[in-house]
Amino acid sequence: MSAAVASTPAASTGSDRWLRYRRYLPPLLIVVLWQIAASAGLIPTRTLASPAMIAGTFAELISSGELPRHLLVSLGRVTTGLGIGVVVGTTFALIAGLSRRGEDLLDATLQMLRTLPFLALVPLFILWFGIGETPKIALVALGTMFPIYLTLFAGIRGVDAKLIEAGGTLGLSRREQVFHIVLPGALPSALVGLRYALGVAWLSLVVAEQINADSGIGFLVMTARDFLRTDIILVGLIVYAILGLSADQIVRVLERQVLAWRPSFLKD
Repeated sequence: MSAAVASTPAASTGSDRWLRYRRYLPPLLIVVLWQIAASAGLIPTRTLASPAMIAGTFAELISSGELPRHLLVSLGRVTTGLGIGVVVGTTFALIAGLSRRGEDLLDATLQMLRTLPFLALVPLFILWFGIGETPKIALVALGTMFPIYLTLFAGIRGVDAKLIEAGGTLGLSRREQVFHIVLPGALPSALVGLRYALGVAWLSLVVAEQINADSGIGFLVMTARDFLRTDIILVGLIVYAILGLSADQIVRVLERQVLAWRPSFLKD
């Protein structure tokens, strides 16, 4: 009996470890099949570099310091643009979400701006901001602002009216209702918006780093395209994917910490 009880935690730990890593099995299987097809000559390496070639190029770019240098530049642009986008999007969402007049003032304009394609804005941004860092950061900020605005606005408007009524019954002022009921109730939506914004930030950066850039992951990929270096192109795409996944995992951890009170129906 004691042996069975003692083995239970170990079995549970092994099961938890399997559940943690099983999500990585499908991409690993794709890489293995990709390498097999490339080695068999089914996929021309000039058209699509093999995983082995990509790994070699990855190591070479890291050892030469070229990849870290471009990565730091791209991270700086994304961090700055995302920070501006989050602040502006949150401000607009609070104004429009907490007031009908604010919604009438902002929402229609923001919805029109949201539908504009990024590539159509590039010439205007160059005319307005020049060809330095400003248009690149502005594109990232513009792209990340809308997911934050839309999700936080929806979260504010989706707070249960009965909770607001209960707060009024308990004597809470308008300001206290906002801070103690509305904003905590809208937090799950805001975190979802942050996850979307992180993805959009990297997509925006790809477009932004085509504006007379001389550094950054996007610049590295564009230069490799001119020389038909599919291995470097794929290294850049892998870096984007890793950065996007890492940022998403950070927000997931944050969600588990700040939304521990939220009931979950998730099953293994």
